Amino acid sequence: MHVTLVGLPLSGKTTVFNALTGQQAATGPGAARTEMHLASVKVPDERLERLAEIFHPHRVTPAEVRFADLVGIPRGVAREGLPGSLLAAISEADALLHVVRAFENPLAPHPAGTVDPARDLEWLDTEFLLADLGVVERRLERLRLEIPKLPRAEREEREREQALLGRLREALEVGTPLRDLELEAEDLRTLRGFNLLTLKPVLVLFNVGEEGLEQPGRVVEALQPNYRHRKSAMAELCAQWEMELGQLSPQEAAEFRQSLGLAEPARERIIRLAYQLLGLLTFFTFVSDEVRAWPLHEGCTALDAAGTVHTDMARGFIRAEVIAYEELLAAGSLAEARRRGTLRMEGRDYRIQDGDVCTFHFSAPHR
Repeated sequence: MHVTLVGLPLSGKTTVFNALTGQQAATGPGAARTEMHLASVKVPDERLERLAEIFHPHRVTPAEVRFADLVGIPRGVAREGLPGSLLAAISEADALLHVVRAFENPLAPHPAGTVDPARDLEWLDTEFLLADLGVVERRLERLRLEIPKLPRAEREEREREQALLGRLREALEVGTPLRDLELEAEDLRTLRGFNLLTLKPVLVLFNVGEEGLEQPGRVVEALQPNYRHRKSAMAELCAQWEMELGQLSPQEAAEFRQSLGLAEPARERIIRLAYQLLGLLTFFTFVSDEVRAWPLHEGCTALDAAGTVHTDMARGFIRAEVIAYEELLAAGSLAEARRRGTLRMEGRDYRIQDGDVCTFHFSAPHR
């Protein structure tokens, strides 16, 4: 999973990045930069440890989340067109983590003079809407010129694209992000490659100050009722505190979190919210002496899961041996699970459930 951090300048994005990844990238007004920060983190899952006790593997491999921290996006940049490097970085993301400033800091005054999370959220949302509108309008203009010159077969295909883009333009012109639209799978295939920013799922993260810890959830409670978008979620985080806690030992950090009333580390909470936002579950495999966790979209089949592990497994798929994590835990071994009848054979259309432990049988392709 790839999550990209976006936000206005001085929103505290890099502090959030450090808090989530344990990195020590420079922060604050004096940390002006042009490069992107990248880091991968392991997805915590205690089920892996229990599976390791059963299988005794040489390797235990958690799923990973890759975080990218982009430079701040100033207001008004979309009118000139977002830089290609920025668009490319955002297009790679499975989800956007939109960091919104909700803290006061006289040493890093807000560029607009005041701290206003609702305004800042609207400003960057508007930048993305304008960027998408520019993409759609330019493509529509090209289609207007091309369609009359095309043969009938090609013309029909382009006219369908034209109709779809016309629908998108209408939504963008009234301020509706494209993730709010009901789009068919064929529509999404047509739009692949357009790098439309408002199609991306978004986790809005309000970066609060120390005072925000005294009234947790206050900003979300105030703004969420007016932010009813699909594929969107909201959360709060005191990034400065979390970044500093990340420099402590696990035991010391846990004690401080308890004293602050923080139930779990920021990394775990944000990853969990991202999984929920993207509709991801986790399945496990034990292959070549390795227990491994894999993310998969809810509703995907055994064939999809096999392809996630290796494309050859999907091409030569025969069947999957599947057992629920709880059932394997209760049995204590695959042999005992087989004796109890809880280890079952499933076909390619079986829908994977969260926690399934899978072994895929396939015929190796001829090289």
